[in-house]
Amino acid sequence: MAGNIDFRQEIIFASSDKSISNQISKAEKDGKIRKIAPRIYTTNLRDSIEHIVKRHFFDLLKWRFPNAVISHRSASELRPTETGNFFITSNYTKKITDLKGITLNVMKGNPALESDVNLGGIYASSEWRWVLENMQVSRKKGGKSKTFPIDYIEDKLEKIIIREGEDGINKFRDKARDIAVQLGFDDEFRELNAIISALLNTHSATVLSSESAKARAAGMPFDARRVELFEILYDKLKDYYFPERTDKNTSEDSFRLFSFFEAYFSNYIEGTKFVIEDARKIVDTGVAMPKRIKDSHDILGTFHIVSNSYEMSITPATPDDLIHILKRRHLTMMSGRAEEVNAGEFKNQNNRAGNTEFVDFTLVEGTLKQGFKYYAALNDPMSKAVFMMFMISEVHPFTDGNGRISRIMGNAELFKSGLSRIIVPTVYREDYIMSLKKFTNRKEPDTFIRVIDKLQYFSNHIFGDNFDELNDYFKATDAYKEPSEGKLKIIDRSISDNSLQSFVPE
Repeated sequence: MAGNIDFRQEIIFASSDKSISNQISKAEKDGKIRKIAPRIYTTNLRDSIEHIVKRHFFDLLKWRFPNAVISHRSASELRPTETGNFFITSNYTKKITDLKGITLNVMKGNPALESDVNLGGIYASSEWRWVLENMQVSRKKGGKSKTFPIDYIEDKLEKIIIREGEDGINKFRDKARDIAVQLGFDDEFRELNAIISALLNTHSATVLSSESAKARAAGMPFDARRVELFEILYDKLKDYYFPERTDKNTSEDSFRLFSFFEAYFSNYIEGTKFVIEDARKIVDTGVAMPKRIKDSHDILGTFHIVSNSYEMSITPATPDDLIHILKRRHLTMMSGRAEEVNAGEFKNQNNRAGNTEFVDFTLVEGTLKQGFKYYAALNDPMSKAVFMMFMISEVHPFTDGNGRISRIMGNAELFKSGLSRIIVPTVYREDYIMSLKKFTNRKEPDTFIRVIDKLQYFSNHIFGDNFDELNDYFKATDAYKEPSEGKLKIIDRSISDNSLQSFVPE
């Protein structure tokens, strides 16, 4: 006896069973269901057909194309392209457009292999298979093409090298070779092998397409995602207007006092916390506190750099200069922890902060050199300082001390041009850090630029050679407070008498 249809289901499929067919016909005539594609119905009379199809897309595929293989780019994306195209391999070739909002491109080809992914009635090409399938020629472009742009494949292969090393990419190649034999993909494997060999620098790099892949083949690989951020920041900064805030600390004593506070706050926000009077004693005497030897040397190392007017007037003219200056300053800054952090050398393992993964250690030098191109193209000193601070922070080239070295590098740009350097007070730490994260995660540089601009405006009020007056100023602005305890207040100071004039709204 034929069963009854469960009309509580959103999707109902036609059947060769006459009883079920009759039930469907009656339900459709009575307006209880509607047809959304040949032999496919829905009990949902309210939502658009397009949304219903998308919601049940894989169930529809399994019913219409049992045991077919989701292939080519669709095996990686597992969803239609931006133009609504989806690609499967079956036992015939046909373009099907009767599913609202989706174009099904059915291609005749090999059935599922043991290595393919079983999705319960339909398969998806394994990673090795869909990469090989993407080596095929496609006359169509963009979302209508069955293959990704070759840059995408090169980037994927690069990530395998970064993640698993040469052994990992060779294992991938060996498995792809086995799959190619099963599929008869001799030409496809030949193309794939040439790309992998070029990335490993054992084959001509002329087969490569992306700049990142070419750089790897040339022995200087870089992080393409970070370089994209550098380009975004450059585009924003190249025509950006910053007010010119001249350095007011022109005497040696005022220069050194500003440098003391710069070193103090730069270390404090990184976790090296001292009472201001203790930090001053360490710098004045050059003697470390007995129970905090390494922390004391962090303060001394930073101060040694930022209080040296000759050192702070040095900025990089070439990519190699950038690398040399970074390593030299890091060695000085982290001398108290030289062995612990491999001072003066780039990191040899990856580092992270919370959920943020910084540039892979194998890509540090290449990424910095790519970023230097954008830095060198900027003309305004403040723009160069903002770019330098972000680039060094984003790459995180060292095991430790990256925040401090990024601010030193940015402030050198400002000092060399006679502009006010920047101090990041404790109370503004979260705003500063969150603006960096926002740019990294959302590709939105405006907040970071505004934060640095505000910090320079604040720092331009820090001048003079009287420690007590400046200490009082920092207290009045809540600079020493934790972010949870207050907000930064910017107070005007007159250069004639160094007096506090009035509160300026944020």
